[in-house]
Formats: sequence, C-alpha cells, structure tokens
Amino acid sequence: MRITPATELIRRVQSLQALMQADGLDGVLMMQNADLFYFTGSIQQGLLYVPVSGEALYLVRKDYTRARMECGLKEVHPLKSPKDLPGLLSDFDYPLPKKVGMELDVLPVVHFQRMQKILGDCAVVDGTPLIRTVRAVKSKYEIEIMKDAALMVDRVYQRAKEVIRVGMTDLELAAELEFTARKLGHQGITRMRGFNSELFFGHIFSGADSAAPAYLDAPLGGIGVNPSVGQGASYKRIERHEPITVDFAGAFDGYLVDQTRMLCIGGLPDELMKAYDDMMAIQLRLKQIARPGAVWGEIYDECYALACEMGYKDHFMGSSGAQVSFIGHGIGVEVDEYPFIARGFKDQKLEEFMTFAFEPKAVFPGLGAVGIENTFWVGADGLKHLTFSDESLVIL
Repeated sequence: MRITPATELIRRVQSLQALMQADGLDGVLMMQNADLFYFTGSIQQGLLYVPVSGEALYLVRKDYTRARMECGLKEVHPLKSPKDLPGLLSDFDYPLPKKVGMELDVLPVVHFQRMQKILGDCAVVDGTPLIRTVRAVKSKYEIEIMKDAALMVDRVYQRAKEVIRVGMTDLELAAELEFTARKLGHQGITRMRGFNSELFFGHIFSGADSAAPAYLDAPLGGIGVNPSVGQGASYKRIERHEPITVDFAGAFDGYLVDQTRMLCIGGLPDELMKAYDDMMAIQLRLKQIARPGAVWGEIYDECYALACEMGYKDHFMGSSGAQVSFIGHGIGVEVDEYPFIARGFKDQKLEEFMTFAFEPKAVFPGLGAVGIENTFWVGADGLKHLTFSDESLVIL
C-alpha cells in the first residue's frame, strides 16, 4: 500500500492556500472522497479544513486510527460531530471564517445546510474551481503512479488480443479483462465527479452496440446488461468484420489513466478503416498544437474543424443528436478533471504537468464506432504519452 508522502500533501495544501489568498477566502472545507484523498492521502470520513495560512486540519469521525496511519499531515484529530468544528478551530487559534469555500458541485444540499448553520454568519462560496485547479497540475510523484496505471492497461490490451473470439459476448470479454486488471492491482473503483456519473472499469463493446447512445456524457455508450446500468458491455456476441472497442481505465494507487484501442476479426468495412485512420490524424493534430499556454477551447476548435473537413460532422464524438462537446478530459484521481479539451473554454490554458485523455471517435449508427484514446502529460516542449500500447488497429 502506497502512502502519499507528507511533502506531497504539504505542497498541495500550500498551492491551494495561494489560490485562496488571491480569491479572498479565509478557508476551504472539504468532505468529498476524491478531494480528501488528494489533500490528506486518506478517505476516512470527516472534514478537512484548510485555512488561508497555517496547518490544514483533518478532523475524522470514522475511522480516526486509520486516518492517522494513512495521512501524512501534522494535524489529524478525532471529530465527534461537525458541530464541534468552531471549538476545534478556536483550539488552534483559527477564527471562524468570514468567507469559506466548499465543494458546491458535489456536496449534497443537506450537508451544505448543516455546515452553513454550524458556521453561522459566514459567506459560503464554491471552492471547487480552486481545488480542481490545484489538482490539474500533477507532480512527478503523481506522473509515476499514472505510468504504473498505464502498464496495467497495456497488459489488459494484450490479454484482449489473446482471448477475443467469434461468438463470445461483450460481457464475457469485459469479465476477462476486468479479471486481468484486478490481478494487476486495479482498485476496482473508477472515480468520476459529475452528478450521476458512474463508471466501472471502462467500456467493452462490439459492432452496432458501440454506436448506441447512452445517458452519460461520453461519445460512446453501449447497451449495458440492463436499464439500471444503461451503458457498457451487453450480451451481444462478437462477430467477424465488426469493430471491437476496448476503452479501459487503469486505476492504481488512487490514480487513473484512460486508453482506447480497436480490434476486429477478419477486417473492417472500408468506411470504418478510413475513419480510424482519420481519427489518428486528429490525434496527430493535437500533438502538433498542444503546448503549455495553448487554450483548451482553441485546441478543441481546431481538432473539431479538422473532423468536419474530413466529413465527420454528423459522426464525430457521437451519433447525430447524441454528440458531446469535448474531445479530451483531464484525468488523475477522477476521470473528469481539468483540463477540458472542449467547446467554450476560451480563457483556460494548458500548463506543464497537466494530464488529460484525448479520444477522437467516429460513430456510425447500425455499424459501429472507431477511434483512439491516449492519456498524455504536458511537457515543456509538447505532449508526452502515459498510455503507450500499439495504436494499430488489430485484425485477428
């Protein structure tokens, strides 16, 4: 079990405090698991209070002993009730904040109202943009963990080439690949931040199922095993001459990477072969233009324009009527982090050591989908691969 070094946690807290100072916040209060893990190294139930200056306080209801073992912060203390927060702040000579940030994008209203009552005459604002801004820029420590996750998804991809056969169901293939990943240490939970966003290990599907739209904010959905899931692998059997999508999230020691590779048995129709080559060309354009300082939305605009020039306006990033307005998403502790290579992000720029997955995909209802996805980190001179599996369309 890897324990997040105290130096990492301190750096993260100090980075957040710098943004808080610029934003005029007295404190930030966190309760969500992904944010707790990032800033404390633990997800034990409680509150993390980050003052604008001084030590962060991790106040734990359950389980304090585990939190003390897992968290490298100096101040980790038991918490009987959130009502005790004002007294604990006073014990550390921290005044009650006049303006505090909370995770308003994910915090249930009932928890928000409870904390608002406890904090009294305090202005509560959304602290999520500050939290996500800090989390977007990875350290070398984080990059190395993500490289381990990339090794995992390569092994999963290699296993796919070994087991795919005519007549097996998409669900059987998914089970084989998930089994492989778990034996390699996949944590089993693939975290997403968006409301009602759920993901297991990824998406495995073939043929027309890969072009089936679904509720989630993704270019591909799949049928799933029943309407309560509504996405991913189904009982459909794999046939010859149809695309097989292996879109898999590696999850190792708290960090994720995302990779898509395409396979088929006996070749694909010319239309899909050409579309695959064109999606590769869009990825190449990304590599040519994505540098520190590049605007997220402008990267999207240029890649989207190229897709339209190639004739994919009604097929790019979803079938017509179900298309999404992004091509890439930040990734780290969660699948949907900053940066977003998406329409409308005109003020945000890439920074060195940001990490994101880029997934140009072409979707043809009734026929299937093809595309590529890799996870990159932003180097001083351009993008560097985290995922590295052979990008050739595999014909079995």
